[in-house]
Amino acid sequence: MDSYLLLKFIHVMSSTLLFGTGLGTAFHGWMAGRSRNLDATLVVNRNVVLADWIFTTPAVIVQPVTGVWMALQAGFPLTEGWLALAILLYFFVGACWLPVVWLQLQMHKMVKEAKAGDTPLPPRYVTYARWWFALGWPAFISVIGIFYLMIVKPDVGF
Repeated sequence: MDSYLLLKFIHVMSSTLLFGTGLGTAFHGWMAGRSRNLDATLVVNRNVVLADWIFTTPAVIVQPVTGVWMALQAGFPLTEGWLALAILLYFFVGACWLPVVWLQLQMHKMVKEAKAGDTPLPPRYVTYARWWFALGWPAFISVIGIFYLMIVKPDVGF
């Protein structure tokens, strides 16, 4: 396998991991929060945070490294319309993801405190959960857009 195909394989696998982990953790986090079961919410919130560290963070790093490397090997300037738009969308996704990580950590902390104190979750938890969920939608749609741009490479003029 030549170096370009190896990079492409790593890029596709890490994008799959990024997309799948994001979708899976979003589903489980949302459903656990809706259950109002502190035990379930505690375990799921902990695992959502863990999944972000184990799977999402490395994929977030691998994506631009392999993507830029492949573009350079293939002779695409980073200002090529479809590629520039994909890069912009990638940064937009990151701008959604960073507050999501902070929210996840805060939500996990609130669940731990509620469980330890045998108290209900504070109303702030619901507010954070709504923001967490809301920030996921533009990121999710943008990732689908990035997949489209990578596959189709449409003529996008800026």
